[in-house]
Amino acid sequence: MEQDLSISDYKHLVRPEDYKKIVFFTGAGMSAESGVPTYRGKGGTWEKYNWEKYACQEAFDRNPDKVMDFHEVRRKSVLECSPHAGHEMIANLALKKKSEVRIVTQNIDGMHQRAGSKDVIELHGSLWKLRCPVHGVIEDIGHVFTARKCGKCDNRLRPDIVWFGDSLNREVIEEGVGAIATCDLFISIGTSGVVWPAAGFPEVAKKNGARCIEINPEPSAMSAMYETTIQGTAGKVLPILFVP
Repeated sequence: MEQDLSISDYKHLVRPEDYKKIVFFTGAGMSAESGVPTYRGKGGTWEKYNWEKYACQEAFDRNPDKVMDFHEVRRKSVLECSPHAGHEMIANLALKKKSEVRIVTQNIDGMHQRAGSKDVIELHGSLWKLRCPVHGVIEDIGHVFTARKCGKCDNRLRPDIVWFGDSLNREVIEEGVGAIATCDLFISIGTSGVVWPAAGFPEVAKKNGARCIEINPEPSAMSAMYETTIQGTAGKVLPILFVP
């Protein structure tokens, strides 16, 4: 069993045509490489800002405009960043159609879509969607929100993202688990994967006999669950991991 590969070891390690269904599971580290701020830990968004004032339903109920203003700042900071070579490699791999490629992500920044990926399951929602409590979800892409109230019922729109205290969308989770349960290659990138349901994803993939690879700058608490662990960033590893 391969473990802890160095840069010199992983060149052309994977042949896409050997797999029918590939799932990339991506976390904050994937986006951090593009300059998108992480949320927890040193230098993260919630070290600088108090989530109780900006990222929970109670804060929105108290002062919706303050919360929406904050999320416009987040949108602007994300739009100033660009997808990196790892995002682009995944999108190009899907275009080659040698195998089915799906993305399950914890990220809300839409970087995968900006790189050209189409089949993206967003576990924690999206900065580029708004939700009305009556009429559901609408897309809203740009620095500022197109509207802050629903045009059909005048209810306040809130970002369609999972805030502190929110429950994950059951249908989205089921879709993500379903994709992982039927894949034969599972690649986790830039996430510790220790929080449920993410903590169970490698085991779900293994039950289908999938090959499991982890890519992270540092080993994670879940590294032992993977057949292969590669220390590095997605932008450097992915373009040379796959046989052209």
